[in-house]
Amino acid sequence: MLDIHLIRKQPDYVKAGLKKKGFAFDTDKFLKTDAGHRQLIKEVEELRHGKNKVSTEISRLGKDETLLTEAKRLSGLLAEKEKGLAAAAKAVEEILLTLPNLPQETVPVGKDESQNQALREVGKKPTFLFQPKDHLELGTALGILDFEAGSKVAGADFCYLKNEGILLELALVRYALDFLAKKGFALWLTPDLARDRFYLGTGYLPRGPEAQTYVIENSNLGLIATAEVTLAGIHADEILPEDSLPKRYAGYSHCFRQEAGGYGRYSKGLYRLHQFTKVEMFVYIKPEDSPKLHAELLALEEALWQGLGIPYRVVEMCTGDLGAQAARKFDLEAWMPGRNDWGEVTSTSNTTDYQARRLGIKYRKASGETGYVHTLNGTAIATSRAIIAILENFQKKDGSVAMPKALQPYLGFSVIPRKRTAKKKSPARGLRRAHNSEA
Repeated sequence: MLDIHLIRKQPDYVKAGLKKKGFAFDTDKFLKTDAGHRQLIKEVEELRHGKNKVSTEISRLGKDETLLTEAKRLSGLLAEKEKGLAAAAKAVEEILLTLPNLPQETVPVGKDESQNQALREVGKKPTFLFQPKDHLELGTALGILDFEAGSKVAGADFCYLKNEGILLELALVRYALDFLAKKGFALWLTPDLARDRFYLGTGYLPRGPEAQTYVIENSNLGLIATAEVTLAGIHADEILPEDSLPKRYAGYSHCFRQEAGGYGRYSKGLYRLHQFTKVEMFVYIKPEDSPKLHAELLALEEALWQGLGIPYRVVEMCTGDLGAQAARKFDLEAWMPGRNDWGEVTSTSNTTDYQARRLGIKYRKASGETGYVHTLNGTAIATSRAIIAILENFQKKDGSVAMPKALQPYLGFSVIPRKRTAKKKSPARGLRRAHNSEA
């Protein structure tokens, strides 16, 4: 949620910032609505003061008919005004909840993902002396992916992991958690469900062009799209001591996303699933320290992927591709030979005080004053996309796939071998064996 005082003082600045995100904000309409709300607050306070004054006079003088009539009149007016005040407050809040976060000044201006900026490439792309396969073909042949069973049981874009595939997923999770624990992150296994206040408060909407959340019917719960939701909710409505910041949390959870709409030719296989597993970084921090911490989260993501030996590039999102919550955002895109192109595997966002204002998360300064914290998030490992990158980058000519050295201690093996299909016995050979056994 944006600071309402900023909108009141600098409406043109806010309007221009939101325009960079492709959001048209009618500041005049909002300011008129806000002014009406503030006027009602003033009128309600005056009526309450008048009512209290009359009540005091009644207590002092007794049941005077004139005073009783005035008290009744003021009570009626107050009830009417309070009803109008509640409606006005709701109107202001509804507008505020539709507004995305403002982009930071350093963010490149652009209309969509085509204008994102690639900053650097890290690692050497593999060269193959054979035609490389994509992860779907590899995973099926290796006996570790089963989309047919996933579709049968749960519908399109669900997948079963099998055999070494399960161990690979668990190894990736443990690799990320161990890495982050050494960096001072507290580890959390979060619920997969959250109340609507928390997925709405973090900016994940159940409807509209950015809809992700699966809502549970006849409840106020939804399946989380990321552990960012559940980690942000931990300190909702709290005032954190300044000396407790930053708080670094690593959340392990399943993630559920509608992924509605068309995503082009690269959406097949594991790239866009309705359910996947992720280790998420989340940090509460003082506002002045959030830009530095954002750079640290990006560096941690890079270190994790360098440890896996996967080539990647760093991309900064332009204003039109930031999403509602982010003020600045970077993606890591891994090289994926199966598509001969890059594919997003992590992102890290500075959401400034946008989520904290929605969820009431403050900190108390040494002076005794309070302010809203800044929150930041970053993907450590989204296992489904990590598996794509591993299968496609480390595939061998015989169809087997080598495992990154960093994962081998967790796996207990260095290669996933191609499964050999048993040869069918010829009828003649089978008859000879039957004849010999009878003899």
